[in-house]
Amino acid sequence: MGLTRKQISDVEQVLKSSLRKKFQNYNPEPASMPFHTRLLGKDRLALYSFIHSLSTNFGTAIFEPIAVTISEGNFKSAKSHAIAGEYIYEDAQFEIQKTMDNLMTAVASPNKIEEIDTIRKFCQSGSKRKVNLTRVDIQLESKAGELYLIDLKTAKPNAGGFKEFKRTLLEWAASVLASNPKAEVNTLIAIPYNPYEPQPYNRWTMRGMLDLENELKVGDEFWNFLGGEGAYEDLLDCFERVGVELREEIDQYFAKFTR
Repeated sequence: MGLTRKQISDVEQVLKSSLRKKFQNYNPEPASMPFHTRLLGKDRLALYSFIHSLSTNFGTAIFEPIAVTISEGNFKSAKSHAIAGEYIYEDAQFEIQKTMDNLMTAVASPNKIEEIDTIRKFCQSGSKRKVNLTRVDIQLESKAGELYLIDLKTAKPNAGGFKEFKRTLLEWAASVLASNPKAEVNTLIAIPYNPYEPQPYNRWTMRGMLDLENELKVGDEFWNFLGGEGAYEDLLDCFERVGVELREEIDQYFAKFTR
């Protein structure tokens, strides 16, 4: 199946505009690095600095808009930077804290289906509390009305942060159910590529906190979920074509740093 011609064209346009915007607005750090400069040259040092800067906002500038673009043909709706909800009920918050306590002390293993069922039982119980939740990176609604709230992470997220990632996923679910107790809601972490290829993604650091089957999608699993089987390979081809097409522009941009 893979991506349609229109999706491929849209993805490539997102890539081109993101890179060109980065070139227009990017200024290398003015810090003096005389040893690095003498060893590598100004152009290579500038390229390294540019890549590092680009990597820090790859998710918001490139991966998020591409995810929305390739989801549009397979889902009823797709958007980024969404708000899960504004309220969570007191008893649901209490159940989330119980879940977190049990996971952190290894009294229980993560089981997202059971966790959602528990939240649903208390989703409108107790006093209603206004909350300011982390924004949803990608929110999808399937053609059957099922919701997917996705937190897009870097390829190697800090293992110490998974406790807060898990809480965010549970709170998103609680806020959705607070307004619609019958909603079919899925909240999950997505990692855009596997930095360990050809080895499997190193998931052991998440095992005690995330339900790996129901709360995590990595690399091709993530992109094929959004765009259909073959979307991941099509996406890599898009990046390669844009890189070839813009190579002269890229070379000209970094050539000025040799002077």
